This record gives sequence, C-alpha cells and structure tokens, in this order.
Amino acid sequence: MASEWFFEYEIQINRPGLLGDIASLLGMLRVNIVTINGVDEGRRGMLIKAEKKENIERFEHIASTMETIQLTKFREPKLRDRLAVRHGRYIQRDADDKKTFRFVRNELGILVDFMAEIFKQEGHKLIGIRGMPRVGKTESVVAASVCANKKWIFLSSTMIKQTIRSQLIGDEFSDRNIFILDGIVTRNSNDEKHQMLVREMMRMPTIKVVEHPDMFIQHSEYSIDDFDYIIELRHNPEEEISYEMMEKNHSMSDKGMSGFGGFGGFNF
Repeated sequence: MASEWFFEYEIQINRPGLLGDIASLLGMLRVNIVTINGVDEGRRGMLIKAEKKENIERFEHIASTMETIQLTKFREPKLRDRLAVRHGRYIQRDADDKKTFRFVRNELGILVDFMAEIFKQEGHKLIGIRGMPRVGKTESVVAASVCANKKWIFLSSTMIKQTIRSQLIGDEFSDRNIFILDGIVTRNSNDEKHQMLVREMMRMPTIKVVEHPDMFIQHSEYSIDDFDYIIELRHNPEEEISYEMMEKNHSMSDKGMSGFGGFGGFNF
C-alpha cells in the first residue's frame, strides 16, 4: 500500500533547475509528488507518495547529502503539514500550548479547511473556539461542517435568536453530526433538561464544538484540559478576547426574552 510523507527543505543555493533536479530524482526512485508549494520564506514543502518505503528512505538519504538544499522536515504528514502545502504557509500554533491554534478573520478560508479536516475524523473530538462577537466563529463551524459533508446541530446558540435545545429527535442523535453550543448560553441556562442533553452529548463518540469554552467550563464538571483543540479567532492579531462585554450582551438578550414571556428565543 502506498504511503505518504511530508518533505520540507530550505534552499541553500538558489539556482535554475533546482526543483527539476529534485523532481527527476523522485521520479527515478518511483516516488510521486502529490502536492508542492512554498511554505515559508526560502522553504518548500512537498507531499510525496511511494509504494515502497525503501524508496522514500533512499530519497531522504540522497537529499540529505545535497549541497543546494537542507532537509528541515521529513515525516509522515500531520494535519498542519497538509494545510501548509495546500495554502502556502503554516497555521499559527501557540508555542506553549500545542493544542491552541490562532487565526485572524482574513484567514477564514484556512480556518474552515482546518476544521473540516478535523470534522472528517471519527470518534470523540471536543473543540473550543474563542473570539469576540461577529468575528465569524459560528459561520466558520457551519462552513466546515458543509465541507466535511456533516450535518450540524445547535444545542445552544445566539446566531439568530437565543436557542436552547432540551431534546433531540430522529437522526439528530447520529454520531455523524457536528454538535455546536454557545458556552455562555449553556452556562447561564437554568433548564435542567438542556444541561442533561449537553452532558449526554459530551459522552457520545462524536464531534462537539463549544464557542466560549472558558465560560462553558465555569461551574461545570469540565475543564480546558478536556478539549482536544482550542481555536482563537480575532479581527486582527492584537485584538484581546474579553468576556466582559460578551456577558453584558448575553445578559441584555436574556432580559429581552423575559419581557416577551419567554418567546423572545427558542426553547425546545
């Protein structure tokens, strides 16, 4: 069975025909180039595939002796590697917390691609998204669900009006669905049926996305350590994600609902 590898190199001597030489060497060793792109300043990344692992190992050995390039990465491809080759750069990752990834609003295309690849995986995955209002959190999750050919289910949301689900019906229980909840809405909800539904979903082997995870874990049995991925989305790299204003907005929304006898939102 053919195996894929990620190969990244830094150009030491930039001369005409360098890429052609590397491609010819791969061809002679019966190694196919799946994708190639620049991934950083002076660096190129390749996804390569071969029927025999020995051919990959021979290529690695020969490439490591070339004076014109320096091998910087040679490994089985990770998700970040695939995205780097696809989009021409690496997504930003927190230096201390390896499960935290940072994006800005003009990178929504890469973010959607990143989440779609996660959504295609099987089993339990808990994803937290931090970000200020109207930065594109919910829209990105929905778009990624479409890309992954998955159905999305809102357990709690403020996307149109405040929504709090207390039960699911029919195929909504499928482990192929993406379950989305607003951490602030769920934390503030006094609906015990909703809280029971959330706990049930957390136990299911499926993908859950929690907006405002830091608020969600307050007064709950969960912690940030339970999350497999934390995504931070900002309007610009310097923006501070503050929950003070968001809590005020949610509080005003709750008061607006009570003024209509509970019919200002959806609770079902």
